Amino acid sequence: MSRFWKIALIVVAVLVVGGVAFRLLHKPGAEPGAGNHQKSSAQNGGQPGANGQDNAPVPVTVEPTAKQNVPVYLTAIGTVTALNTVTVNPQIGGQQLVKINFNEGQPVKKGEVIAEIDPRTYQAAYDQAVAKQKQDEASLATAISTLERNQKLVASGYVAALNIDTYRNNVDQLKATVIADEAAVRSAKVQLDFTKIISPIDGVAGIRQVDPGNVVSTTTNIVTLTQVQPIYIVFNLPEQNLEAVRDSFKNGANKLEVIALDRADAHPLDTTGALQVVDNQIDTSTGTFKLRAVFNNPNSTLWPGQFVNVRLRVRTVQDGLVIPAQAVQRGPDGDFVYKLQPDQTVAMQAVHVAGEVGDSHVMISSGLADGEQVVTEGQFRLKPGSKVKALKPGEVPPVQVTSDGKKDKQGGKRRGNTG
Repeated sequence: MSRFWKIALIVVAVLVVGGVAFRLLHKPGAEPGAGNHQKSSAQNGGQPGANGQDNAPVPVTVEPTAKQNVPVYLTAIGTVTALNTVTVNPQIGGQQLVKINFNEGQPVKKGEVIAEIDPRTYQAAYDQAVAKQKQDEASLATAISTLERNQKLVASGYVAALNIDTYRNNVDQLKATVIADEAAVRSAKVQLDFTKIISPIDGVAGIRQVDPGNVVSTTTNIVTLTQVQPIYIVFNLPEQNLEAVRDSFKNGANKLEVIALDRADAHPLDTTGALQVVDNQIDTSTGTFKLRAVFNNPNSTLWPGQFVNVRLRVRTVQDGLVIPAQAVQRGPDGDFVYKLQPDQTVAMQAVHVAGEVGDSHVMISSGLADGEQVVTEGQFRLKPGSKVKALKPGEVPPVQVTSDGKKDKQGGKRRGNTG
């Protein structure tokens, strides 16, 4: 290699080393005093902002605990059942159905004629029975008259006493025949009445199963009637609730309140019902026992076959401790609330929820005392010891600006983050 090329390689190497050194010495963020700035931030505990905004009290809504009488309910899914269900069949057969007198799906009253069968054959049989009765009654009248005349002639010797016995026996025989005729007339009248099919209950007519003009028999289903006023709801409860229900029910001596709610568990479907009966055995396959409640159902809101949510009130807790449901948070160790301290800070307080009170409150069995205040809105920004600004019940904390400049809203919607 010539001397010229050696000198060129040395010059290139020097330029490369110099460029690398320049880049290292002028790295971004290496301004003088940077180390002191980082140290200062560390000494301030990493708190952003020199105006102390993050240490300001957190606005929250608080409400005091309160005592009230709390009903205790057992819940289940129930099935609405008709008080009576009757399948209407003719009681006589072999004749034509001539008339249908009900409207499908409409109410019918007990005793109403809902259908009619051709009555001519049975009317003729009835007329024959009546005629036979009148004939035998006439024969009986003649026999009685003959007996009375001959009894007057016995004393004169014109009629033998032996003949009187024959006349008397003839009268008794005709009397029995008339009695049999009366029974035959009644039987014929019953058969004739069966040509008019009568509703046995107050109920709602279903879809008819036969049309006029068809010949019917005693197995022909005309229509099914269901009685819906009053109406039953049948439901099951776990066997561990049996003792509580029986103690409160006391074999029907106490009327336990039953409420039927829609499938969304939001609205009562009818006036309050009452528990009527507790079944006499536990279903071993499901570990449940059956109960039946009765409802007046004045507006026919409850319908046979309908599924409803059922609440059975078994007792009432006197002076139960109640708080808003939104105050309760779920943590890794169970339920808790943020309790307001006298120094306007909050503390986490474990609680035990005994049950729901309506749609917005819960009953607390342990962890709080009467009159203590709990946070109901704004929990997601809190931690034990946080300084707070208590707002009046019903007020909602305002929209806050977070450290990243975005607006956020306090409230119970992010309560899961507390746990």
